[in-house]
Amino acid sequence: MTVDVRLNAILDPERAGGRPLVDLARALVAGGATLVQLRDKHGSTRRMIEEARALVDVLAPFGVPLVINDRVDVALAAGAAGVHVGPDDMAVEDARAILGPGAIVGHSIKTLDAAERVPLDLLDYAGVGGVYATLSKDNPAPPMGPEGLGKIRAVLRRRAPTMPVVGIAGIEIGNAAPVVAAGADGVAVISALSLSPDPEVAARTLRTIVDGVLAERAA
Repeated sequence: MTVDVRLNAILDPERAGGRPLVDLARALVAGGATLVQLRDKHGSTRRMIEEARALVDVLAPFGVPLVINDRVDVALAAGAAGVHVGPDDMAVEDARAILGPGAIVGHSIKTLDAAERVPLDLLDYAGVGGVYATLSKDNPAPPMGPEGLGKIRAVLRRRAPTMPVVGIAGIEIGNAAPVVAAGADGVAVISALSLSPDPEVAARTLRTIVDGVLAERAA
């Protein structure tokens, strides 16, 4: 499955600025988000399924897929498009076996060693990071920067030439361009979108930056 990862908006109820997630999602896709991820590390399973179902309904008219962070069970129950799993979550092989060939499965990759070992044939995209420092997630490793992302991206492209790569962590309007210039096909963003005074405008600005650098790379 080809996944448009240019602007991956991550929704987290703890970093939503008090806004309902469905309202945020509607604004973000109106601004150009191409993929939405629900991340809820502390809510109950029931609440997360209800959130996910509501988001699926909101995103359907836009044709934007919803993936669920970590929770394969929630993705199945809510009818989401797939999951995004990290190194400490369910194994990629198990997530793919449960969800089937038609689902989206994304995976976070943090090291060159992981980039060599991950079963890329089972993935639809790779999230690489943390690129910059972030307050939205406990990440003990130092930021890899765009240069580090570029090195991991080179390994991934050698193994899977068409694998979409998404830069993750600490990305905002002021630092997104170097991430794409280093080889990312898109960026995953939380706070710079959800906590913006105008999430739709923030999404549109980020999407314009990403599209602009991608066009420069293509030229």
